[in-house]
Amino acid sequence: MSGLRSVEDQLVRVLAAVRPIGGETLPVGHAAGRTLTAPALAAHDIPLFDNSAMDGFAVRAADVAAAGPGHPVSLRVVADLPAGVATDPPLAAGEAARIMTGSPTPTDADAIVPFESTAGGLADSLGTVEVLEAPTPGAFIRRRGADLRTGDVVIDAGERLGPFQVAAAVAAGIDVVTVARAPRVAVISTGSELLAPGEPVRRGLIPDSNGPLLAQLVVEADAELVLTSRVSDDGAEVAQVTADARAAGADVIVFTGGVSAGAYEPVRAAFDGHGEVEFTRVSMQPGKPQAFGTVGDGCLVFGLPGNPVSVAVSFEVFVRPALLALQGRSVIQRPRVTLTAAESWTTPPGRRQYLPAVVDLVARTVRPATAGGSGSHLAGGLARASAFAIVPAEVARVAVGDDVDVMLVG
Repeated sequence: MSGLRSVEDQLVRVLAAVRPIGGETLPVGHAAGRTLTAPALAAHDIPLFDNSAMDGFAVRAADVAAAGPGHPVSLRVVADLPAGVATDPPLAAGEAARIMTGSPTPTDADAIVPFESTAGGLADSLGTVEVLEAPTPGAFIRRRGADLRTGDVVIDAGERLGPFQVAAAVAAGIDVVTVARAPRVAVISTGSELLAPGEPVRRGLIPDSNGPLLAQLVVEADAELVLTSRVSDDGAEVAQVTADARAAGADVIVFTGGVSAGAYEPVRAAFDGHGEVEFTRVSMQPGKPQAFGTVGDGCLVFGLPGNPVSVAVSFEVFVRPALLALQGRSVIQRPRVTLTAAESWTTPPGRRQYLPAVVDLVARTVRPATAGGSGSHLAGGLARASAFAIVPAEVARVAVGDDVDVMLVG
């Protein structure tokens, strides 16, 4: 379709305007969801010391090398090592120490015999134990530094501190990390027809679902929501709320609605012709009308279409990558997989389709989230969508059994 900009070209323009925001040093426990701007290095080894991987007995492997079915070897138990002790009892020939999982292994021991491989198990802390199965040297001993050594990179710059990363950092003795500041975002819904969530509906007016949608998406992108607002179809109100957003310190302002070519387009009325924000049409469905630019000292301004599915798609394709790029994230795109179409559907001529979809990752299939097709107004289908099926512009119809590129979002 002539006169339309490609998705890739529009995204390049967006990312070219991104300037990484400042960083700060935070305690690991307060940095969840943030992006590292410098590698986090291990402060000590993991494990910190040689320790037992089993409940059992620390032994000298040579002492019990002859143990086997019908040939138990008796050892004298001379020490008891519960978790948390620091003692290192000497073990002479024929001696063992009862030991619990995680306890430091005695220097003189070179194997652990699990209690299941003994007669009598763990009943007596001192006395004798009969070993029924010979361990190999090193059996069930977790060696110091086998996972990480002091100074090793635990989490690289550009990585997000999720639950697993926080746990790894704490285990490696890291107490503070250097992270990007969370981008500050303002979300503004435009339209004289909009009602606040919960207001009684009546003819001509509809609930503002775009505001709550974007607010949640912003938070899930690890950004900070500093302002939410609804304005009427009045360019002056858009100009005022833009000033309010900048006063609140917004790094990004996201408008919904008011960017098309209709008679009442307040975002276009406020910005068009000023050279700051560009209004264009992108070769995608939904989400063809797009606006993007910067104001002031580099505050990013996005103007998204007004229909809810268009908003969801536009956020995923353009806004979310920009928010992650602001944080210096090493990966800014959602994961994609190729699945098999479980149903057939039609696609818009000459434009790339982003269809809210339901995926079955076990069966490796994808199908539309709504029976109504890919209409940008079909907000109900979003409740069932966990992905967007991405169909190239040159494909006129998806048939059952076709391979489909899928962006996972849920």
